[in-house]
Amino acid sequence: MASLLEKVQTLISANLHALIDRALEANSVAVLDEYIRQAERNLESLEDAAATVGGTVRTLKRKYEEYKAAADKLDRDIDTLLMKGKSELAAAAQADLNTKQQLAQEYYEQWQKQEAEYQRLLDARTKLEARLTAIKEEREHLIALMELAEAKAVTVETIKSLDDLQGIGDEDVRRLSEQIRSRLDREEARLEMESTSLQRQMDEILERDAIEAQLEERRRRLGLSGES
Repeated sequence: MASLLEKVQTLISANLHALIDRALEANSVAVLDEYIRQAERNLESLEDAAATVGGTVRTLKRKYEEYKAAADKLDRDIDTLLMKGKSELAAAAQADLNTKQQLAQEYYEQWQKQEAEYQRLLDARTKLEARLTAIKEEREHLIALMELAEAKAVTVETIKSLDDLQGIGDEDVRRLSEQIRSRLDREEARLEMESTSLQRQMDEILERDAIEAQLEERRRRLGLSGES
């Protein structure tokens, strides 16, 4: 049980920012998928363990209540026997009462111990479920952002969608959006440089064509159209 809770605690305390950063850096949600698989496996183990411990808690509580009720009845019976002068029967009942009270106390202590363990399991399950839900949501956001980044390499018009994405979700999403924005800005700058270079080349070609056209006109006027 301790090892299970240690594994779960490791998952719960995992830095989601670091996980998402790793996924973003690798341009893949594989690291998130592995976290989700581990979390789901441990969540299932937690639920099984919680069900087992929860059953034990119920059993121990029932046993405690049974012995407590029996001890209370014996306590009343002993008074009655003493009032009737049945000392030997009262002594036997007192011995039985001592045994039942001891058993009731032992069941009570076990019940409380298992109840505390049960609550720890339930608490761990709640926290792990919350973590699992969060990482699944971030996974979807990350996929959308990655798709947007890929689309940005084709067209700059998707920047509007990125602006919209920055307004949704929690801080993780906004931070990832900003990181993606930086990637897209770099891609845009690179595309802009490539476009500038292409335009410059086109301008140079057009300028050369214009000059050649002017020279050709001069050649025709001078009767030198066949000369270079």
